[in-house]
Amino acid sequence: MSSVGLLFVGAALFVNGLLFLGRVDAKTAGVFNLFVGALQTAIPFYLIATATDPDQVLAASGVFMFGFTYLWVGVNNLAGYTGNGLGWYSAWVSLMAVGFAVTNLVRFDDAASALLWAQWSVLWGMFFVVIGLGRTRWTALAGWTTLVMAITTCTVPAFVYLLGYAVPAWAIAASIVVTAVGLTPLAVRTATGRADGTATTEPAATESAGAEQAGAEPPAAEPVLARV
Repeated sequence: MSSVGLLFVGAALFVNGLLFLGRVDAKTAGVFNLFVGALQTAIPFYLIATATDPDQVLAASGVFMFGFTYLWVGVNNLAGYTGNGLGWYSAWVSLMAVGFAVTNLVRFDDAASALLWAQWSVLWGMFFVVIGLGRTRWTALAGWTTLVMAITTCTVPAFVYLLGYAVPAWAIAASIVVTAVGLTPLAVRTATGRADGTATTEPAATESAGAEQAGAEPPAAEPVLARV
């Protein structure tokens, strides 16, 4: 059951990555996020209700973090709310994902799951930077990272699990290396302000995602950032 949920999380991240890149309409993405968010709250609720030991409860509890993310994205997109609250929630999820990564490695000796959680920590940390802090310069990088991780951390592992096999830690580690190498040029161009071919000035860290500020990206990018 959890593998089915993970499979559709991959679909939600894929759609949201396209939303970051402006390739998908916000309301259309919002509807699908509600579908996946509902699934990712129903599944852990069932798993916890039928759990027979604390470790099963622990394993299922982390799924709620992602289910609530997609529900929030769906509501934001359909109602037109700003996304700074979602961005700060993403910071909390990023920190909790570190805890789940360490727990999987130390308590369950599951290096593969630990590496997956570590990547989700990075991804939700990027959501915090773009949505919570309003660093719009990083939108494209966040979008491409989301697209890649939709496949490497969710879709492929979930399909392998559904086939009845385990995903080896070395394969996940290799995907991390390939992802890092592939996205490094875009990350460097973004960090130097040349992702769009021109130099830009990074907004101050204290300014929110919805604030108007000199030197920020054009307002056309704001609706996507506010609702992802």
